[in-house]
Amino acid sequence: MDTPTGGSDNKKGTRAFNGFLSYFYGNFVVLILGFIQTPIVTRLMSTDEFGRTGMYETAVTIIYIFAVMGLDQAYIRYYYSDGADRKSLLFKCLMPSVLIVSAIAVIYCFNAGMINGFLFGKSGADITALVVIYALISVFERFFFLDIRMQQNGKLYSNINIAQKVLALLTIVVSWYFLGNDFRVGLYALAVPWGITTVFIIIRYFRIAGSSKGNLGDAPSYGELLKYGTPFIMVLLMEWLLSSCDRLALRTFSDFDELGIYTSAMKIIVLLLTFKNTFIAYWSPVAMERFEKNDMEDNKRFFRSAYDLTQFLCVFAATGLILFRRVIVLLLGPDYRGAERMIPFLTLMPVFAMLFEIRVQSIKYSKKNLYLNLASLFAIIINIAGNTVLVPVLGGVGASVTTGISYLVYFAAGSFLGERCIKIGYGFKKTAVYTVMLFLYCVAATADTGIWAEVGAGILILVSAAFIDRKVLEICIGYVKGFVKHNN
Repeated sequence: MDTPTGGSDNKKGTRAFNGFLSYFYGNFVVLILGFIQTPIVTRLMSTDEFGRTGMYETAVTIIYIFAVMGLDQAYIRYYYSDGADRKSLLFKCLMPSVLIVSAIAVIYCFNAGMINGFLFGKSGADITALVVIYALISVFERFFFLDIRMQQNGKLYSNINIAQKVLALLTIVVSWYFLGNDFRVGLYALAVPWGITTVFIIIRYFRIAGSSKGNLGDAPSYGELLKYGTPFIMVLLMEWLLSSCDRLALRTFSDFDELGIYTSAMKIIVLLLTFKNTFIAYWSPVAMERFEKNDMEDNKRFFRSAYDLTQFLCVFAATGLILFRRVIVLLLGPDYRGAERMIPFLTLMPVFAMLFEIRVQSIKYSKKNLYLNLASLFAIIINIAGNTVLVPVLGGVGASVTTGISYLVYFAAGSFLGERCIKIGYGFKKTAVYTVMLFLYCVAATADTGIWAEVGAGILILVSAAFIDRKVLEICIGYVKGFVKHNN
């Protein structure tokens, strides 16, 4: 077993945990609101209409990938560089993306009938308009929201996320009143909240930073930004394939009903996806700042400690979600009962994506982005093969199994390549033990071995994790005690 982290490492991990919580409190509220929103949507919309909503996000994401060109990653990479003009850096990264998304939107409009027919089985001017508007909004939201993340302004980040979810709930109610059982309800629930909060973020940015004069010469050149950013197109494209092949396979080999049930299962995984997205929002700027400004040996201790803490929390969260998934699925309605067999392997996706994000920061800092492409390529090969074989036979269950295994391969490849760039010294044995336990638990839960057997296995995993990572558990308990004492 790996050697427990020492006292100095524990303190560094605790500081990382404290900073993370400023991001997470808002997303915890979003989590609760999501519990309210998902059952509302599944009870207002049939499974086939809900399946079409999932394809909408897939369409917008592919437009976004080619529009942003990895310049968001360039913004993160150079934000903390000495002497960087951050205002100039933002607009140098933003403007090419705006021009490209506009061009892609025009191409999409000329082919909207064919594309919408495949993705949604329906077409219409309002559907096309929603895809285009949401794609444009996503580019502006990405860069101006990224600026808030880079400032490490966790409270504002959290408050904006809460506002988006509240607006989404209101939009669902209003649009359903006019449209009824129509997948466009989900489209409006995505586009309208993002549009409103993005306008707010932009206005705020110009009020605070717009008065200062930027010098374009103080930011990296367009050539340097593109040189660093463009390899991420393949990274993001492969990540899109990794997260979308399941839906595309279900659309090809199954029907919208099965796709709708699978999409509902993915919505339940929002429990862990919220944790993952919050962590990445916090971790990316923190990791890059440490690489730029701290001693490398000190960084290695910090990263190891943060990894141990994150891994422990991931195991607890994933096991808990699998344990209580039957209760959660009851809220979705009788048509969505099949989601409970899809959830177990889907929990592996956010877990390994989060651990992957910690281990590949050394790749990003070393500017060896080809390694990220290689990690994605290995996972994509597994994903395409698995979906081709399993989806025609098992439907959404086959897609979930393939997704979980693909992210496990993704994490393993990224971990190996990350250590080749900078040897941090992450523990292997402990991660291997946790991976085997979670994987076997997912197999048992998917096969539906019985509720009492699942409960017993889940408790055994939690007790084992508490023993294996007892030093990390002490950190968590100590923090909770300190937090309660501070607020009493």
